[in-house]
Amino acid sequence: MAALLELENLHTYYGQIHALKGINLTVNEGEIVTLVGANGAGKSTTLRTISGMVKARLGTVKLAGKDINGGRPHDIAALGVGHVPEGRRIFPLLTVRENLEIGAWNVKDGNLIKSRIEQMFNLFPRLRERTFQKGGTLSGGEQQMLAIARALMADPRVLLLDEPSMGLAPVLVEAIFDIIVQINREGKTILLVEQNALMALEVAHRGYVLQTGEVVLNDSAKSLLTNDMVRKAYLGES
Repeated sequence: MAALLELENLHTYYGQIHALKGINLTVNEGEIVTLVGANGAGKSTTLRTISGMVKARLGTVKLAGKDINGGRPHDIAALGVGHVPEGRRIFPLLTVRENLEIGAWNVKDGNLIKSRIEQMFNLFPRLRERTFQKGGTLSGGEQQMLAIARALMADPRVLLLDEPSMGLAPVLVEAIFDIIVQINREGKTILLVEQNALMALEVAHRGYVLQTGEVVLNDSAKSLLTNDMVRKAYLGES
């Protein structure tokens, strides 16, 4: 498989805090890759650095071989990086449809926008029922669906998902992960940050374990699920 996203020796700082300490990571075309680690390990910082929300001080972020490190967020998005941040960040005063239309900011063809909205409604039937409802009145699960759908409207080459199950009821967590698998089966490459390590590893092809800004382990998701350190530290086994 060809590498779509490559991080090489990535160092990111928040002021004097050294958040990422030489991260090396690869996401191949068509994969789901997950980042596993405790709070503060650097998972969200990794996604924020890729999408340009935080600038790396050292290292490279390559998308299909092109170094995008240091680019402005909207330029990186235009190259094909879709980022669904932690906390969803939808536009609460706009309707579901308006949120989706904003997601297609890079599309000039009105018919294509309509076609993509229809695709999103097929993928997320609950959103169709809420077409003209304001985003802020949706449930947490519906807002997460809307955040993912909005990112997909730009047809990104790689989708960065940050804690998609946070704060959701278990039945909705399963629904969100089913959708993630479906999106991937339809050809979308995904880099997933998720506190629920068990669910993330069950849907991913490969995983990286982060501790205090460093990759300490990377392997197939199947192997990580049986790794003693992972099971004790992140899967709640004694």
